[in-house]
Amino acid sequence: METSAIIADVLSVANNSRLIAHLFQTLLQRNRERRQRNLREYLDFERGIDLLQSTGPRTLEIMVAMGHVDPVERRCWARETSTDWWDRIVLQVWDESQWLRNFRMRKCTFMELCELLSPALKRQDTRMRAALTIQKRVAIALWKLATPDSYRSVANQFGVGKSTVGVAVMQVARAIVDLLLHKVVTLGDVQAIIDGFAAMGFPNCGGAIDGTHIPILGPEHQGGQYINRKGYFSMVLQALVDHKGRFTNINVGWPGKVHDARVFKNSGLFRRLQQGVYFPDHKITVGEVEMPTVILGDPAYPLMPWLMKPYTGALDTEKELFNYRLSKCRMVVECAFGRLKARWRSLLTRSDLSPKNIPIVIAACCVLHNLCEIKGETFMQGWEVEANRLAADYAQPDTRAIRRSQREAVRIREALKARFQTERVNH
Repeated sequence: METSAIIADVLSVANNSRLIAHLFQTLLQRNRERRQRNLREYLDFERGIDLLQSTGPRTLEIMVAMGHVDPVERRCWARETSTDWWDRIVLQVWDESQWLRNFRMRKCTFMELCELLSPALKRQDTRMRAALTIQKRVAIALWKLATPDSYRSVANQFGVGKSTVGVAVMQVARAIVDLLLHKVVTLGDVQAIIDGFAAMGFPNCGGAIDGTHIPILGPEHQGGQYINRKGYFSMVLQALVDHKGRFTNINVGWPGKVHDARVFKNSGLFRRLQQGVYFPDHKITVGEVEMPTVILGDPAYPLMPWLMKPYTGALDTEKELFNYRLSKCRMVVECAFGRLKARWRSLLTRSDLSPKNIPIVIAACCVLHNLCEIKGETFMQGWEVEANRLAADYAQPDTRAIRRSQREAVRIREALKARFQTERVNH
């Protein structure tokens, strides 16, 4: 072959190589720009959705550049089988027992909840993908709250990205708190509550109060404040419940190191009870003592004219009878906490949410507890057993007794003690 021909062939190959390299560079630049544009849209509209991003030219892209195949726009949907599981199996095939086991409520209650939350959960589709339906987001949130499953496990179950689960939980929890908390966690019919506790043995009682510790991961800042007397990180939920175990007032967010009495004294409930404006003015006479509507607490709470707690120390038969009556009625709050955590088992394991988000999720679970109780949702056998197994890792701290009391409160408690003894003798 002539030297000139060889040189011409080499130059031709070099020119083709430069052309191919130029095509590669152009394709990569366009891909980069498209990914950046899609990412901006994603951040604006659908935070938390996993993106499929490439790190360089792939075989398909090279073939497109060489003109061997037609370019096809990349799709962002994944795990179609799991999506079908929600759309075609859960929504269309599952019976009520399956809904109850997995979402803690029947399908009709679930759909009603979605309707109530729809004003806060409506989302628009983006160019990248269709927004998750309200029903699917609520289902993801309930599934995560009802189980100790990981975010990855729930994501695989519903065919979404792991971060989508976290986003859905907070979106739904905030919607529940914003739209339903003040409608569902409320005092309601005070006379019905008083009559309910009277039937259980304690007169003119408007509720039972207690606190419970929700385990959390140690916060980065001021973590020592969250270590309770059992030695683990926690956040305190204080709740007042009625005779049926429904929450009528909650306070959540205090670090686990804080004593129940301090949480109570700094709550809005304490201020309103102290001012005499929480309950309607409904007083009765016990012996010769005037008694307002009271709430019942354990020894960790101060004895007040409107808060009765058990006798401590040496007990005679009359004091034991008083304590029995009070304890029998006060058990409703402990049972309420038990049912709350058995339904929403995520409260039994350490939450990895930020300290500012944990109270929102706990409050949302309290609302969901009340909804389930109001709707008469079945509390299934086995839930409590599983809850007790999980709770064994995070035993509730013992609370120190508070011995401060007001003279008027002592007189009321003594009058009640005498009344209970008289009723016992007459029966």
